[in-house]
Amino acid sequence: MAMKTPYEQRVNRVRDVLRTYSELDDKTATDLAVHVLHALDTIPEKIR
Repeated sequence: MAMKTPYEQRVNRVRDVLRTYSELDDKTATDLAVHVLHALDTIPEKIR
């Protein structure tokens, strides 16, 4: 089993939260997790 990159681990963590608090399927939750992480990563560090 290949090790997951830190990015993949972050996507999976967000996906799991989305799945826990919604009725999204795995693919939709994963796709949305990628968008959420991209949005968070574009927020300047001083604001985060």
